[in-house]
Amino acid sequence: MVVKNDDTVQVHYTGKLEDGTVFDSSEGREPLGFNVGAGQVIPGFDEGMVGMEIGEKKEIKISSDKAYGEYRDDLVVAFPKDKLPPDLEFEVGMRLQMPAQQGMMIPVVVKEITEEMVFLDANSELAGKNLVFEVELVDIK
Repeated sequence: MVVKNDDTVQVHYTGKLEDGTVFDSSEGREPLGFNVGAGQVIPGFDEGMVGMEIGEKKEIKISSDKAYGEYRDDLVVAFPKDKLPPDLEFEVGMRLQMPAQQGMMIPVVVKEITEEMVFLDANSELAGKNLVFEVELVDIK
């Protein structure tokens, strides 16, 4: 039995950057379950699963356009410090939640702080990066 679109699969994985830095892993946790082709994982991961057999291990290399997309400068927003809560102390690298449309919250990171402005970056940390996943297909449901 091999994986095809619409199958529900269980996989163990380790996600790395091209330099070998691990950014996520299912090690020590339950396997990740998802429906192949349903958009529940990044497109390159979905595509890499098709044709795998239970117990198979493989490396999937995913270009940024099939992962988290290219880094977008338009997702960096500058806010005047005087429009932000005065009791909030900002630090570069600090993670925040910013309100968006329909009550949703968007994760942002403080990218830069100047005398008058705070620059918040809504890009994924993995935007613009090519990824490498080591995957093991545990089950097909």
